[in-house]
Amino acid sequence: MRMIVAVALVVTASGALADETGDAHRLALQRRDSYWNCLAREYSREGAQGMSAADFTADIASVCPSERQNFRVTLIGYLLLQYPDADSNSHLSTANRAIELAQKDIITAFIRHKAAK
Repeated sequence: MRMIVAVALVVTASGALADETGDAHRLALQRRDSYWNCLAREYSREGAQGMSAADFTADIASVCPSERQNFRVTLIGYLLLQYPDADSNSHLSTANRAIELAQKDIITAFIRHKAAK
């Protein structure tokens, strides 16, 4: 009987952890989308198309600070649940790299759009 109770507790705990991880993943994706949407608004705003590539790059690096930080924090939270034994600095590096790639993608789109004109 004790073995059944122990197994039931393990199964319940692992299910709860899976739910928590899934919730953290969904939240990280929502925050990623929020950050991307903010970057897209900056790309689309009136006056942005008249900027030089260097000015647009500097602008993108400074816009959407709360969305960027929310994405970073929720992504790190998800990574901590998904990979609890990994070094926390690697999670921070991964989150920062995801932010860099988002910025790079919007800057690349901007430059290509300007070149096509």
